[in-house]
Amino acid sequence: MVGELLAKCEGIVIRAIDYGETSKIITVFSKELGKTSLMARGAKKPVSKLASVSQIFTQGHYLFHIGSGMGTLQQGEITQHFRAIHEDIVLLAYVTYIAECIDRITIERQPNVPLYESCLQIFHYLAEGYDPEVILQIFEVKMISLLGIAPELSQCVNCGEVSTHYAFSMQEGGLLCRKCLWIDPHKISISQKAIKLLRLFQMIDISRLGEISISVETKNEIRIVLDLYLEKNSGLYLKSKKFLRQVHQLQ
Repeated sequence: MVGELLAKCEGIVIRAIDYGETSKIITVFSKELGKTSLMARGAKKPVSKLASVSQIFTQGHYLFHIGSGMGTLQQGEITQHFRAIHEDIVLLAYVTYIAECIDRITIERQPNVPLYESCLQIFHYLAEGYDPEVILQIFEVKMISLLGIAPELSQCVNCGEVSTHYAFSMQEGGLLCRKCLWIDPHKISISQKAIKLLRLFQMIDISRLGEISISVETKNEIRIVLDLYLEKNSGLYLKSKKFLRQVHQLQ
């Protein structure tokens, strides 16, 4: 086709919607090209060579025509299907939310290799049975930093004092020491344990994550902080987040 090139990438399908009676439009998040939308013609037909490789949350190698508009998938080869995720409604809820976050914070055809590698590693962790809430919290902390809205977690955001007793201020964007609590009447309490974990999540290399055991109480405490902070500062309002919380409550 005039003006089109044949391209190849390694990627994960993070979005898939039906198009007509037989086709799909998929979004592949790849190492080489970032987020790319592709038409997968005939992919809904069971006998199609594109049926399996165009399934959501599948990793593979993709060959496609690409031009100024949407690309057209020609062929693909699955490298990871992540069966454990597809067979667990709870894990599906977590992965759906993570994938929608990635879709919203990335720009079409703008590579982000660290984010791709983190995404792939997260899928592996979830499929291998790591605590999904801990994995999600690490992802959200990393995403907050990527968006350029990371909170101040090393000292008081107002006066700079380093203390062991803080509250968290959504309004000020970080920790407030005892002397500065008056600044924000809507501050929320936060334990030293939760603060240490949030700091760890900011710094940790997700590819080198070991076993992290966190109490339900501390996970819930971090969840409240992250939910409120993202709601106030990120501009991300995702349907998948609501579904994830419903699934989480049912657990």
